[in-house]
Amino acid sequence: MNAVEPTTPGDPAREPITLGLHDASPQHLVDAMASDVVLELGWGRLIFGQTFAEPGVLADTLAHERPGRRDICIYARESHVLISRAPNELFIDPSHTYRLRFSEPHDEPRAHHGFTIRALQSPAEADEINRVFVRCGMVPAPTDVIWDNHLHADAVDYLVAVRDDDTIVGTVTGVDHRRLFADPEDGSSLWTLAVDPTAGLPGIGAALTEALAALFRERGRSYMDLSVAHDNSAAIALYEKLGFTRVPVLAVKRKNAINEPLFTPIPETVDDLNPYARIIADEAMRRGIRVEVLDAETGEMLLTHGGRSVITRESLSEFTSAVAMSRCDDKRLTRRIVGEAGVVVPRGRLATFDEADHAFLADVGDVVVKPTRGEQGKGITVGISSDEALDAALARAREQHPEVLIEQRATGDDLRLVVIDGKVVAAALRKPAEITGTGTHTVAELIEAQSRRRAAATGGESRIPIDAITKDTVAEAGWSFDDVLPEGTQLRVRRMANLHQGGTIHDVTDQVNPELCRVAVTAAAAIGIPVTGIDLLVPDVTRDEYVFVEANERPGLANHEPQPTAAAFVDFLFPGHPGLPQAWTAATVPE
Repeated sequence: MNAVEPTTPGDPAREPITLGLHDASPQHLVDAMASDVVLELGWGRLIFGQTFAEPGVLADTLAHERPGRRDICIYARESHVLISRAPNELFIDPSHTYRLRFSEPHDEPRAHHGFTIRALQSPAEADEINRVFVRCGMVPAPTDVIWDNHLHADAVDYLVAVRDDDTIVGTVTGVDHRRLFADPEDGSSLWTLAVDPTAGLPGIGAALTEALAALFRERGRSYMDLSVAHDNSAAIALYEKLGFTRVPVLAVKRKNAINEPLFTPIPETVDDLNPYARIIADEAMRRGIRVEVLDAETGEMLLTHGGRSVITRESLSEFTSAVAMSRCDDKRLTRRIVGEAGVVVPRGRLATFDEADHAFLADVGDVVVKPTRGEQGKGITVGISSDEALDAALARAREQHPEVLIEQRATGDDLRLVVIDGKVVAAALRKPAEITGTGTHTVAELIEAQSRRRAAATGGESRIPIDAITKDTVAEAGWSFDDVLPEGTQLRVRRMANLHQGGTIHDVTDQVNPELCRVAVTAAAAIGIPVTGIDLLVPDVTRDEYVFVEANERPGLANHEPQPTAAAFVDFLFPGHPGLPQAWTAATVPE
């Protein structure tokens, strides 16, 4: 669902095609309809084109879009005439409009587990709606606009999906056309459907859509429209499953920085970049920096502005030296260097694959085994307390690299601090993959469903492996893959919090203790690396206790939105280059 997309009328097979009002509408109803209707929603304005009699007035209204906003004109009577009034400023949005007709038979809303759907209740929840928008890469709205619309605009409805722990994990906005401008078609529309990608619960997007449809159906509306990007196949499949059908209605937008990807060609193969390279490419293009993709599969790009050119591979650039890379690559060397700089490291030893390893385990009680070289959590086993488990973990790690490190396991949460040019620009807790029981699905089915959701939310980067470690983790909690997990029961299925192992990421930049930031900067300086992700184990992000885990020479900047990691990275590559006001342009895919 596009960040702020609309909806429209007309199915050629079933009703007369109009771009606003049907010819059959009684004239007295058309005359009673409000004129020149514009609705402020915070992220931009909804401009109802069928209420404008003159295309010149409509074009002038679009021309008054405020900076950083994304206005949408929907239901224009003659979109081609409107575009002709300002061809250098306006364009047809490449989205499809879908309609749910309430006159047709419909199924009862399906049952959902772990969350409830209800109306917005407080200004604090309006702020939480914005947090969901930002996590989905959407343009946020001022909280006071959302709350004022909720209190005073009876044509605007905000619904939220609330998890059983009272966390808002999804939202949708509805507009009642009848209440707004006496629409003779009795229409309504759905906007800004967003689901927190870390929610971990199935069916939130569908439940929000069905709840809004039920609200408008009860009011006697004729249909509910929505707009979705033409290439958003996952969202389109959901809407068609819910009974929506495509209708031939267009939306018109202004050519602004937020909408630029929709109306300008982008460098070839940029679309093939993974999210970690794409976020940097988007930030560079937004500033007018030329982007040439050298190898989309590896994320290699050549960025050029003026007389300066820089080659990057995701967040790794030619300004990271080979020495710094080798220091990060060898975890044993990393431990020694940061330890000598005063950073606290856990007790550890290089595995000798004999009784000395077992003696170390007996001494410390609980260990982590990891290959000295590797990434994405491959070959790492956490929480080993028996000789048999140690031998198995050593064998797994040795498959990745012949040298293996054994470390005392420290308690706490996995904290990633992104350091760019001597400053911490983002901090996030990384939590191991969890599933939530529905009372009807097996553990294996829930893992597979959660893995699909994580893959969809991360462009395929995050999946939960179905392997011996997952099986053992589930068994430790007293379950098996074939057991049906009771409704609401949460089960951790991996010990590691690594994103590539299905883990989730939770921003804590505003909460992290300054001492932890100082430690991260110290570690980066000791290694001699300008851009890095420093991993610590911490019992509480607001306190100063920690243990160093490792340093990553190529941190995934896309994992830390809405923090301006990509902007900081481009600032580092092109110091002094003027940036543009930050804006979010992506779309969210409802479940």
